[in-house]
Amino acid sequence: MTNLQGGLNLQGDLQDEARQDFWQTVDAHLIRYTSSFAPVIIQKAAGAYVYDREGRAILDFTSGQMCSTLGHNHPAIVAAIHKACEEAIHLFSGMLSPAVVELAAELCALLPPQLQKVLFLNTGSESNEAALRIAKLKTGGFEVIGFNTSWHGMTGAASASTYAAARRGYGPSMPGTMALPTPNCYRCPIQHCRDRCDLTCLEVGMKLVDSQSVGSYAAVIAEPILSAGGMIVPPEGFFPRLKQLCEERGMLLILDEAQTAFGRVGSYFAFEQIGVVPDILTLSKTLGGGLPLAATVTSAEIEADCYDKGFIFYTSHVSDPLPAAVGLAVLQVLATARLVDRATELGNYLKAGLQDLQKHHEAIGDIRGRGLLLGVEFVKDRDSREPDEVLGIRVTQRCLELGLNINIVSGIGGMGGVLRIAPPLTITREEIDQGIEILERSLQDCQKS
Repeated sequence: MTNLQGGLNLQGDLQDEARQDFWQTVDAHLIRYTSSFAPVIIQKAAGAYVYDREGRAILDFTSGQMCSTLGHNHPAIVAAIHKACEEAIHLFSGMLSPAVVELAAELCALLPPQLQKVLFLNTGSESNEAALRIAKLKTGGFEVIGFNTSWHGMTGAASASTYAAARRGYGPSMPGTMALPTPNCYRCPIQHCRDRCDLTCLEVGMKLVDSQSVGSYAAVIAEPILSAGGMIVPPEGFFPRLKQLCEERGMLLILDEAQTAFGRVGSYFAFEQIGVVPDILTLSKTLGGGLPLAATVTSAEIEADCYDKGFIFYTSHVSDPLPAAVGLAVLQVLATARLVDRATELGNYLKAGLQDLQKHHEAIGDIRGRGLLLGVEFVKDRDSREPDEVLGIRVTQRCLELGLNINIVSGIGGMGGVLRIAPPLTITREEIDQGIEILERSLQDCQKS
């Protein structure tokens, strides 16, 4: 508060001092698990916004870490947490609560007959670890194939099949892990096609894998849309052919739907759109609505075989009742608010807005994705498609300054900066318009300087 004689702004000085203390504590005590922390201090979150300590609203086009698909602090989730806290938060891993069993039934009711046995865990990494253990036990093999821009988690087997980043400097990964080229129609991984795909990358990739295999295949693990890998949507027919190649080799197909399930792409599950049912399905992020909840789902036949062979996957928080109660709330809101249909409708609206931006900005080379999971790739020019990672980073930084949180994946598979746009399914048209407006201004500002 400045007085008429030019006195000090005491409130501002106190805020600056508190901000400085905050970041000094960060520097002193937090392990830096990412390249850098966002230069904002978030005090609260609600709906499609997060709010800093000064009360500034920041539109969140990442749904947190792509988890808060109902928006931040949705009333149904808050209520489910409160109710669970009055009943049971945590139990011995061998005990079951009504919430866990009810969630299993509700989830399996959405799935086909081939996927009716479920294990509830906490994170996507855990659900993929469980899936890979099941696949190895079922097949007796140990070789696992992923895509060369995949992201499946940061724990042992999951990280071994994560090729998008974080591989160097940690020593040997799991033996038997191999990679297939990511079917990127915008940037053909084998420099064979342009803007189309005849599946040559898959056929050649599998032949290369066959030449390296020791004859002990277990599984292929894949994301229906490779998110951290650049928002890549494999072409039509890709997954049916991949499933056929798996069956020919006695491998199981694991689909990792951490980011694509529960309405995000305009259907409950992305596999419904790609023409295959996986042998094992992993779910996380979008199931917990912001809380740690994941699931590994497989068939009764595979579960029975693994049980007979002594399958075990204990964690301290397997089948926890509190997150299960939240998962039930998520499924209920998805159904009653018709959010799956809404994701298609608003995804089309958002994509149209981005395509309009593309008409006016040469730097936008490609727009891709489905529903409310979209990617925008920046290039230096559209003919050469030379990546412009620097512009992508600057645009995201400027967006945050202007009140829009948007995520970038960069430097992967020859790509430049690719914006990953994943607002909550409860986003409004007005909020989408606001986000597009901020993105356009950011582009203008960054291209001027």
